[in-house]
Amino acid sequence: MELRFGLTIVVSASLLFGGTSAVRQLKAQSALKDAAQTNPQPDAEHNRGESPTHQHQHDGSMPGMNMEDDAGNHAQAGAMQSMTHSHHIDSAHMRMTPVRSATAEDRSRANEIAATLAQAIERYRDYRVALADGFRIFAPNLPQAQYHFTNYWNGYLEGFTFDPARPTSLLYRKTKDGYELIGAMYTAPRSASLDELDERIPLGVARWHQHTNLCMPKRGQAPPADWTRFGLTGSISTEEECQEAGGRFYPVIFGWMVHVYPFESSLAKAWAQ
Repeated sequence: MELRFGLTIVVSASLLFGGTSAVRQLKAQSALKDAAQTNPQPDAEHNRGESPTHQHQHDGSMPGMNMEDDAGNHAQAGAMQSMTHSHHIDSAHMRMTPVRSATAEDRSRANEIAATLAQAIERYRDYRVALADGFRIFAPNLPQAQYHFTNYWNGYLEGFTFDPARPTSLLYRKTKDGYELIGAMYTAPRSASLDELDERIPLGVARWHQHTNLCMPKRGQAPPADWTRFGLTGSISTEEECQEAGGRFYPVIFGWMVHVYPFESSLAKAWAQ
């Protein structure tokens, strides 16, 4: 029974995130949880001397993307650039939910969600606590304005339910002493409707986003590839263009995402995308 249940979870996670990477991460996280019961959680600084293969197990990759080849590294960089605070805009590689006028009910509900989130993640101001609780740093070796510490189990659960106290990722800013907690990210299945997204976070206050129209070079051809054309910041944004360039096209690569900065002083700043 336990084996069947575990297989169901792994397969469901693969379907939710759209790739085998989530399966690997879910398995790795399960193993790390077991190991944490007998071994202290190491700091990220202790991972620098490990082999790339071993690092991949706990460095993390964005759900739905295979980061094992050079093309994946470029995709990570593009994803990180487009996920920067206040960098979310409708474009060839990003789809935003439509702008809606906020009602008084929208503002009230958004304030309640932000307050619940702030209380829930307060304990993670110490990033080591987040690591011990199963959050994994996404692309820690790439310089970023903010770093996503992702909990893949939370991401799996977000495919079925929404809990404002259970974000998929925590958002940190790098400091000389470690990381400073600044916010969090919620996720939803890529198939979610606007009404379903609005039930989670009011669309009159926040705009969810999706990463779209990704063209990647063929496997093994990443080093000589022209990255002004490929990736999430490349010029290619249609399947036809991607085929002509001999690439691999992905209409949507992740589920829906929305950032929240609950420690900000105003509603507008808390939900700024």
